[in-house]
Amino acid sequence: MRSCQTLPRLEEPTGTCQAVLSCSFSPKALRDVINISWRWFSTGGHHPMQEGEVFNTQYQVLHKLGRGAFATVWLCQDMRRQKQVAVKVLKSREGFADTAQDEVAFLRCVNCMKKKDLAGENIVCLLDDFRMIGENGFHILLWRVLGPSIRCLMGNYRAQGLPLPFVKKSLQQVLAGLHFLHECCRIIHADIKPENILLCGHSKRLQRLLMATLHCDQGTEGKLKGAGGDLGNQLEESDLMSIEVKIADLGSACWTYKPFSKEIQTQPYRALEVLLGLDYGTPADIWSTACLVGLGTALCLPGRTGDNHVARIIELLGRIPSQTVFSWNKSTQFFSKPGALLRLSRLCPRSLPGILADRHGWTRQEAAAFAAFLLPALHYAPERRASAAQSLRHAWIAAP
Repeated sequence: MRSCQTLPRLEEPTGTCQAVLSCSFSPKALRDVINISWRWFSTGGHHPMQEGEVFNTQYQVLHKLGRGAFATVWLCQDMRRQKQVAVKVLKSREGFADTAQDEVAFLRCVNCMKKKDLAGENIVCLLDDFRMIGENGFHILLWRVLGPSIRCLMGNYRAQGLPLPFVKKSLQQVLAGLHFLHECCRIIHADIKPENILLCGHSKRLQRLLMATLHCDQGTEGKLKGAGGDLGNQLEESDLMSIEVKIADLGSACWTYKPFSKEIQTQPYRALEVLLGLDYGTPADIWSTACLVGLGTALCLPGRTGDNHVARIIELLGRIPSQTVFSWNKSTQFFSKPGALLRLSRLCPRSLPGILADRHGWTRQEAAAFAAFLLPALHYAPERRASAAQSLRHAWIAAP
């Protein structure tokens, strides 16, 4: 199984060698760029996929959908079934192969447990997996049907946030999926974020609209754009409410009884216990989900780096108990003996209901109800944090 050793990450080359050579670089910089490009696609790196290439005599590559530290994702045509699928191609280095095997194990577990619990439908389904021999050695391929991420949809509602009924419905599906992962599969997702929550539609019209937006940039400025412009301008309210979401990408996941790494989660969604290097469990996913909800409603929750990240948490949620702070072996690098931050003394405490009322125009009653739902999911003590099941039973999310 996978090693806890940190693997080096390389930046993807942004152009061909011809483009690189036409730029103005010093000899040393040019050598560095060429070395990075070579290493990116060399043995142990990414497979150099080509549009039109056919895999397993069945899947024809249409175009690239995106990439991460460990894999690239491509839209492909299943020539036997005459449908489009997504193919995830892992790097071939030994450590990445172990990660791929783990992800396959998680997804097979999900597929198996789905037969016993319908909540498993909120997790992206593994349709097939196989190995192939490429120019850079063995590559693990996973393929599954994907739509654009909710991050892209947020780009169309950046100022006002997504409509609250859609946020509630999507959140119910995410929490149901997490409850299924946590309780039925004994899996910690470990990377809940907007990019890993995918949209899907059942009507043919909605499927066409979503499929037309698969070029969406997954960055913070991404928008869903199709032939008719921004998807937000093409969607009617009924369309939006008919969209379903699924949790994707178990590439960073681990078993509840066997964590693989101390450092999990993407920085803005990282739980306090993970930031402090303490033991973690399924409550870490709940913290990430709370940050996701805040982002969806245009509320900026804690999520920066280092001291600033911890400072933002304290400003919103209050002082971290000293017993929590000093259970961390690096606590003296960031905190004084009374538990105050060493390098940031000027904090601006603010309440969640106050932010919602002052900055977003929520009524006091609306803000208080939302805060009553969200704050238990951000409890400092993981054992006291609301579970997915408890969050699903809360009055706020159940209300229309």
